[in-house]
This record gives sequence, structure tokens and C-alpha cells, in this order.
Amino acid sequence: MIGDGLVGDGHGVTAMMASQRWARRDNKFRGYSSRSMCLVDATELGMAKAKEARKVPQRARILRKLLQSKNSFIWMGPRPNINITDPKMIREIFLKHDIFKKLRSPLAKLLITGMVGYDGEQWFKVRKIATPAFHHDKLKNMLPTIHKSCNDMLRKWEMSFSKDESCELDVWPHIQTLTADVISRTAFGSNFEEGRKIFEVLSEQINLVIQASLFAYIPGWRFVPNKLNRKLNSNHNEMGELVKGIVNKRKEALKFGKASNNDDLLGILMESNHKEIQEKETGMSIEEVIEECKLFYLAGQETTASLLVWTMVLLCIHPEWQERAREEVCQVFGNREPKFEELNQLKVVSQILYEVLRLYSPAPLLTRANVKEIKLGEIVIPPGVLLSLQIMLVHHDHEYWGDDAKKFNPDRFSEGVSNASKNQISFFSFGWGPRICLGQNFALLESKLALAMILQKFTFQLSPTYMHAPTRGVTVYPQHGANIILHKI
Repeated sequence: MIGDGLVGDGHGVTAMMASQRWARRDNKFRGYSSRSMCLVDATELGMAKAKEARKVPQRARILRKLLQSKNSFIWMGPRPNINITDPKMIREIFLKHDIFKKLRSPLAKLLITGMVGYDGEQWFKVRKIATPAFHHDKLKNMLPTIHKSCNDMLRKWEMSFSKDESCELDVWPHIQTLTADVISRTAFGSNFEEGRKIFEVLSEQINLVIQASLFAYIPGWRFVPNKLNRKLNSNHNEMGELVKGIVNKRKEALKFGKASNNDDLLGILMESNHKEIQEKETGMSIEEVIEECKLFYLAGQETTASLLVWTMVLLCIHPEWQERAREEVCQVFGNREPKFEELNQLKVVSQILYEVLRLYSPAPLLTRANVKEIKLGEIVIPPGVLLSLQIMLVHHDHEYWGDDAKKFNPDRFSEGVSNASKNQISFFSFGWGPRICLGQNFALLESKLALAMILQKFTFQLSPTYMHAPTRGVTVYPQHGANIILHKI
């Protein structure tokens, strides 16, 4: 999901002219200029109860127009970009991933590539080798590590209290630190201090890539030796060297049979890759291992942080659901440390997390481009057309989710994800099909445990200073932080 669509790859003058002719044909599409579309922030949907929500009438009007028409497109420079909100079309795109491919962006490569950017045999090879890292038994072994990181955060929260039984905190930076610490420890084990340094560089790189994306369509801009581009390249090289150093240490230890801990993601990945090389004489290169480690970091940290912060905000707005979740946690765990098997008993907590993913999906859309002419639904699409799979619009659509689609109602997931909506492909925060996110169970495990531990120790409510402003970066995050008042239990 990370790294999609920062820069179009271009298909020459012929493709551009073909796209323009296609867009002029009567394909029953409503067109909007890219200038207008830039004003759309789909994450401002829902949250009607939040008095702090900013009112942006112009964005809301444009969004309503898009919702009224299932078929619409915008111009991204010379290329049309179709907004896909039909679950049947989305299903076909996910299943035909050899035709509808992710965009290859020179700018995104400075941040991360890894499995999310691979196709064909390379994707199949890396996916197969990385899969064991997320097996049930491996996740179970990571639980104590995740618990330690959560405990460290909660201890800092408790230290923020004075004599009063309540305190106000912006929990957003704390949650970011938590998820970074979790991924540092679970990805690199005993090397987690070096992992923290990677996170610091990666955090800076994310902000730089977002800045650089504003100039992405200016031909040759990324080759200009300005301060921004020099820093982008410098950080990219530094991240590579940091990860390479950790990987080489593990490689040497594995070579001489000295690897003592294969419970972290890197250890499992290295072991799986070693077996693949022994059995088939082919495996991941050192560069591919490095990119997967960076992917662990970016996807594991950003996605879970987004999910946790919006969960806390929504439980502040809906205290009845906060209380239901706390009652369930107390019934299952009491005040003791949660166990892996018991986390599966948290039905209400699971419903809440799924509903948060529906309303505030970490990625508001996914982007693809077709490599050859194909008929999608009733539309014949020439090669090189951009396709935006609008997660946020589908997740908020009354046709699939009912009249309360904009409202926070975890009960809709009481019978599981597959029965929550009128269409199976109406919920795809982690993607769908063969290329569904490999780390979704890891993200949900971490979120369940963190939320359960927070509910054991605190009740919480929104601060009067909280301003509701969901913003799209790498994921959807609170632009002005998440000021929350905590009360000790």
C-alpha cells in the first residue's frame, strides 16, 4: 500500500493522445480537473458528532459530486485518472494484478520499494520467503516484545500525572513512538537501538518525499542538485547502509551457525531465505532483504499508528463503546497481562478496530495503471490510464453500508468482515486478493494489545483544544495532533 502513485511513469506522446481521445468519447464519465480534485479530502467524511471538525464547504461539494456519479475521472497532467468505486471493478483489478500494476515511481524508490513495488516472479519469490515471518506461531512469540513497548508508553503516561487523577496529553507523538519501538524490537531484536536510528532517518525522509512530490511533475526536477534532492539521496544512502550493517551481521552469524534468535522479523526472513537458497539455489539478494526491512518499518509503523490514534479519538467521541470495550477487556484479562490466545476473545475490540479502519482507512486510496488495453466493466480502457481505487469513498458509500454509512457503528462487524456490508469487496483497507497486505495480522495484533492495555489503566475523553483535521501523508493522520484527557482508573 505504501509508495503508490507518487509519480506517473509516462507512456510517451502516443499514449497521451490515445488517452485524450478515450476521455473525449462518451464513456459516461464525469470529468474534473486535477486542480479541483486537489481540494478533496475524503477523510473529512463521518465524524458528524465531533464539534471540533473543520467545515470545508468547497471540498464537501466536490466530494458529493463524485459520490453522486460512480464513474468519474480527473486529469493528472496529460493522463486521465479514473476513480473506481464499483466493488466488481475493484475485485477484477485486484485479481488481474499482472495487467493492473502498481506505479513505479523514481521518487518513491528514495523512500521504499520492497514487495509492494515488485511484479511477476520477483514478487512471487519475495512474498513466499517473507510469509513465514507472519505465521501464527511467529506472531505469538512477538507478543511479549510488543507488550514491553506498550508498557513503556503507559509508564510515561502515568508519569505525566501530577497530584490530580487526570492529565492532558497529545497522544499522537506517543503512539508514533510506540509503533516505532515495536517495529524496531520485533524487526531487529537485539539490534533494536540501531533500528531506532533507521526510524529517525526514515521519518525525516517521509517528510522530504512529501515535499518533493509537489514538484514531481516538473520534468527533470529530481535531478536538480538543490538542498532537498541532496538530502533525499543522502538519507536514502544512509538508510541503506544502516540496514545493510544489521543484515550483514545476521548473515555472518547464520553462516557460522551462531544465530541465537530467529524470533524477530529479520531473523525469520534471513532463515527462510537461507533455506530457499539451499533448496532451490535462488533467493533474495542482499538489496531485496534491505528493502523488505525498510518496508517492515514504514508499513508496520505508519499503518498501526494511524489505526490506534483514530481508535482513541473515536472512543472519546463515543464513550459508550469505550465502556463496552473496557468491560470486555476486564472480563477477559482482568488486570493481568494479556495472553495471545485471549486476544482472540476480544470480539467488541475487534469490531471497533474494523470500524475505525472503515471510517479512517490508513490509505484513503490505492493507485494502479493498466499495461495493455482491457475492458473493465463496460469501459474499454487504453493502456497507461491511471486507476484510483477509492477506499474512503467505497467505505462510506450508503449503497454498500446502509443509511448509517457515515456513522461509527462497530455492531455492523458483529458477524465478521465478510457479512458487514452488502458487497464482499466493500472493505479493503489492507488491499484484497493475492496481493493483500502480508502484515495485516501483525498490525491488528499490536493494535488489540495496545488498546486493551490502555483500557485497563485509563478512561479518556477529547480535550477542548482538540481540532479534528485528518490529513493525508503516508497515511491518514491528525494534522494538529490528538489532545486527549486521561483519567486513571
